[in-house]
Amino acid sequence: MPYNLEIDLLRSFTIISDTGSLSRAALQLAKTQSALSMHVKRLEDLTGRCLLNRGGRGVTLTAHGLRLLTHARDILRAHDRALADLTGRGLTGSVRFGCPDDYAAAFLPGLVGSFTSVHPDVLIEIVCGSTQRLNRMLEQQQLDLALVSIINPHTKHNIIRMEPLVWVGRTGFPVWNSIPLPLALTEVDTFDHQAVLKSLEHDGRKFRIAYASASLAGLTAVVRSGQAVAVLTRAAVPPDLLELGPDVGLPDLPQLGIAIAFDKVVSSDPAEQFATHIRHTLPKL
Repeated sequence: MPYNLEIDLLRSFTIISDTGSLSRAALQLAKTQSALSMHVKRLEDLTGRCLLNRGGRGVTLTAHGLRLLTHARDILRAHDRALADLTGRGLTGSVRFGCPDDYAAAFLPGLVGSFTSVHPDVLIEIVCGSTQRLNRMLEQQQLDLALVSIINPHTKHNIIRMEPLVWVGRTGFPVWNSIPLPLALTEVDTFDHQAVLKSLEHDGRKFRIAYASASLAGLTAVVRSGQAVAVLTRAAVPPDLLELGPDVGLPDLPQLGIAIAFDKVVSSDPAEQFATHIRHTLPKL
C-alpha cells in the first residue's frame, strides 16, 4: 500500500495547529471533531510518529508535529497554486493584516486597493494598533503579517521603506513657541512617543503632554484645535496641517524603518502573495 500524505489530511492538520483546538478547527472546516481526530490518527499511522499533545486547554504539536507542519504548509501552497493555475481560478482566502494607525492612513488605500483589484476573492482583515501591540498579536498567532516600525534600521529586519518622524502644528497657532511645549502624542509604549521625549529631554526643552491616545484622528483633532503640536510620520501628515521645520526651534527626530513582520511562518498563499505585493508597492507610495 503506497504512503500518501493526502491534501485533506494535511489541511486539517494545519488548521488544528493554527487554532490550537480540535473544536475550533472543526468549526472552521465544517467537520466534526471525531472526523478531525481520525485525520490526525491517519497521519500518525502514515508517519509512525505522535504529532499532537492533547491537554485540557487544547492541543500542541510535538517535535515531529512541528516538522510535519513545515512540510504540510509547503505542500498545500504548491497544491493550491497548481490548482489555481490549471483551473483558471484566482487566488482565494483571507489575510489577517496588522498596521499602525498612521501607516493605515498613508498607505492602506494604495496597498489594499491595488492588491484586491487583482485578487478580488481574497479578503483582507485589517487590525490597526501600535507596533508593540501588533507584535504581541503575531506572537499569539492572531495575525498573519503586519507592517511594523523599526527604531533601529541597522537590525536584522529587512527594511522596505524609511519614514521620518516630523513635528506637526496648525498654521496661525504657533503653540510650538510655548513653554512648556504642549504635546499630543501616541501611547507611552510607542516608538514615536519615546523618541519625542528623548529628543526634548536631550535638548533641555520643557514640555507637557496635553493629549495621549492611539487614535490618529484624535491627535490630528487636537492639533487642528491649535492646542498642541504632534509628531507623525511624514507620509501621514494631513494636507491641512503644517510640517514644522527646524526654523521653529524644535529638536531633530529620528527616522523609522518600516518592515513586514510575520507569524512564525507565512501561513497561507494569500498572505505570502500580499507580503510580496507590499514589498513591491510600498516604496513607491
